[in-house]
Amino acid sequence: MAYDDSITMNAVCLLSGGLDSATCLGVARRDGFDCYALSFDYGQRHKIELAAAAHVAAHFAAKEHRTAHIDLRAFGGSALTADIAVPKHASADDLPAGIPITYVPARNTIFLSYAMAWAEVLGASDIFIGVNAIDYSGYPDCRPEFIAAFETMANLATKSGVEARTRLHIHTPLAALDKAAIVRLAAEVGVDFASTHSCYDPDPQARSCGRCDSCLLRLKGFREAGLTDPVAYTP
Repeated sequence: MAYDDSITMNAVCLLSGGLDSATCLGVARRDGFDCYALSFDYGQRHKIELAAAAHVAAHFAAKEHRTAHIDLRAFGGSALTADIAVPKHASADDLPAGIPITYVPARNTIFLSYAMAWAEVLGASDIFIGVNAIDYSGYPDCRPEFIAAFETMANLATKSGVEARTRLHIHTPLAALDKAAIVRLAAEVGVDFASTHSCYDPDPQARSCGRCDSCLLRLKGFREAGLTDPVAYTP
């Protein structure tokens, strides 16, 4: 996929390496932004996603890709950052209601704070984040009301906001899409599905488990979109 070298709009794009964030980056590029991709090594058990993020950033010709190193294992409280088993289910229909143990306390608040800081340094007015409030795991920091509240806070908390040099806008292009619609949008903007990684509990060969919340929702999306997921899953 070719991009216009005359692009002058800057945006910080949060990039985990998963399907949603890859699609979000693809949308930002399609919409004419020079993208500064930001990933996090936060002590997550599925650190393989960082390699996927590097591939996705390169695929979409990100202007720059940085990985911030923080350690949310200091607080734990999540199956992704503590010695807690990742829940497994037979199908997406079996996913329980409520906020699952894979929720990482304050993760999106922390990630958006870093993105806000980098955007201020860059003089950028735009942040992209691939949160979803339809087919998702029930995380409170994926809801539109959280994003709106953070955007309000961000414009009060920065020098550039106080001086009216920028007005920060947080883009959530996937917020109202189900997983099938996200898969179709990903194909439209040119996501290399094979380079993405969504599993919370991959095996030592980096194969996806196929039974965690994230895998089941991803597989459901591909199935309903009529496409085949090319990533490797454990037998």
